[in-house]
Amino acid sequence: MPRYLIIGAGPAGLQLSYYLKRAGADYVTLERTEAPGAFFKEFPRHRRLISLNKVHTVEDEPEIKLRWDWNSLLNDSPDLMFPKYSSEYLPGADDLVRYLADFEREHELNVRFMTPVDRIEKIDGRFHVHTPAETYVAECVIVATGWGGPNIPDIPGIELATGYEDMEVEGSAYAGQRVLVIGKGNSAFETAQAILPHAAIVHLASPHGVRLAWHTKHPGDVRGQYGAFLDSYWFKTLHGVLECDINRIWREEDHFKAAITYTLANGEQALLEYDSVIRCTGFTMDRSIFDDSCRPDMAPNGRIPAIRPDWQSANVDGLYFAGTLMQARDFKQASSAFIDGFRYNLRTMTALLAERYESTPLDRQVIPLDHEKLGATMLDRVNWSSALWTQFEYLCDAFVIDRASGQIQHYQDLPEDYAVERFGDQEELFTITLRWGRQNYGDVFAIQRDPTPDMAHESAFLHPVIRSWRHGEKVAERHLLEDLLAVWRNPVRHVEPLYAFLSEQLT
Repeated sequence: MPRYLIIGAGPAGLQLSYYLKRAGADYVTLERTEAPGAFFKEFPRHRRLISLNKVHTVEDEPEIKLRWDWNSLLNDSPDLMFPKYSSEYLPGADDLVRYLADFEREHELNVRFMTPVDRIEKIDGRFHVHTPAETYVAECVIVATGWGGPNIPDIPGIELATGYEDMEVEGSAYAGQRVLVIGKGNSAFETAQAILPHAAIVHLASPHGVRLAWHTKHPGDVRGQYGAFLDSYWFKTLHGVLECDINRIWREEDHFKAAITYTLANGEQALLEYDSVIRCTGFTMDRSIFDDSCRPDMAPNGRIPAIRPDWQSANVDGLYFAGTLMQARDFKQASSAFIDGFRYNLRTMTALLAERYESTPLDRQVIPLDHEKLGATMLDRVNWSSALWTQFEYLCDAFVIDRASGQIQHYQDLPEDYAVERFGDQEELFTITLRWGRQNYGDVFAIQRDPTPDMAHESAFLHPVIRSWRHGEKVAERHLLEDLLAVWRNPVRHVEPLYAFLSEQLT
C-alpha cells in the first residue's frame, strides 16, 4: 500500500513523482495511456505552444534562466532542460512530448502506464483507487489528471458545433467559408489565426471582451502572436470579434443560423449565417471518477476544484490537486495553471506532504533579528529566485519574528495566503513577493513613471512588495521601485528604502 498515489503522468505528475522519489517517499503514479504527456499529443491542435522558451539570455545562473524557460521540469540533470530539446521561442508541442518521455525514463520514475482509474472512494480514512487490474489503497491521493474534457456552454443547439478537439486543423478546409468560432481564449484565437488566410469571414463570439495578456499580465489570456486576427478586425476585412450572447444555433439546409444578442449594444439582436461553427470554449475537470464519499467541491467557475491554501481539496481531507488543477487560489493571476508555475507549487507541496505524513519539519533558515540582515536576505531572494518571479503575487518568502530568541525564521516559496494563515498566531510576520502595478492603465505601452522611491507603489512593472503582518492582519506595506533589468540592489532606490521600512517596523 503506497502512502502517496498520484493520478496522471503529465508534467505535474512527473514533477511530483520526481520530488517524492528524491525524498525517498513511498509513491506510485498511475497513467491511463502508454506514455507521459498524453494531453500534449493532441493539444494544442495546431501544435504550437504558448509557453516561452527563451534560450538566449544574458544570465549564466541556471536559477535565473528558469524565469524565461517555461517548459522545463525542475531536476538536477543539466541535460534534462527543455532548451536542449528546442531552440524555438514558441516551441512545438511534439518537442514537449519528447521531453516528458525522456524525463520519466531518465529519472526512472515509478509510473504504471496503461492503468486507467475507474473510481476513487474513501473508506475509513483511506482512499481506494480502483483500476481494471487492481485496487490501490493510499493515505494520500494527488490528482494530476489535467483537463478531463471540453467545457460545453449551455447554448441551445451547441451540439451542432464542431468541438476544438475534433476540428479540421488544415486551414484550407475552411476556404471561402463563413465561420463562427465560439470563445475568445487562446484556443479560439489559435483557430482563427489558422483559418485566417482561407476563410471568407471569421467571427469570434462570447459575452465578454477579449482579455489581452499585455493588459492582464496573465499568460493564459490572449497572447500577442494572435495580433494578425485583431488587425484584420480593425482593417475592415469583415472578420470580427463579437461581444454577444448566442441565444440559439440551428441548421437550415447546408448552413447554420445563429441568433445573438449583443452585450454592449443595449440589447441589439441579430440573425447571422455561417457555413461552419467551431466551439473553442476551453476545458473542464472530469469528476466522474470520484465516489460520493470523496467527491471534491468545485471552484465558482465549475471547471476546477476548490482547494485550501495547501492545494488540498476544500472538502476532502487527504485529497490534493497538482498541475493545472491547482490554480483556483491564483486564478487568472499567477501561473499555477502552467508548467513554469506549478513546478514550484509542487516543490512546496512535497515539503508540506512530508511535514504532514512523514513528520519532517518544514525547512527554514534562521537569521539574526536585525533589520539590515533581514533586508539583505529579502533582496538576495528577489534578485535570484525564479519561483517568486514566476509565481508573482502568489508565492512569497515568509519571515517570522521571534523577539524572545532574537531570531527570524525564514520560510521560502509559500503561498502568501497559506503563510498568513499558518503564522496567524505570531505577533510579527513579514512576507515578500513580486507584484505588478495596478491594472487600469489607458495605454500599457505609454505609462508615466515616477522614479522616486516614495512613489514605488505606482510602479507598473514587476517589483518587490514587502508586507508586515500582526496576528494575521496586514499593518504596513512597502513597494520597491521597478527596474528595467529586474535588479533590485540600487542603494538609493532599493536598499535604503527597504532598510528604513524594516527598521521602523521592528522598532
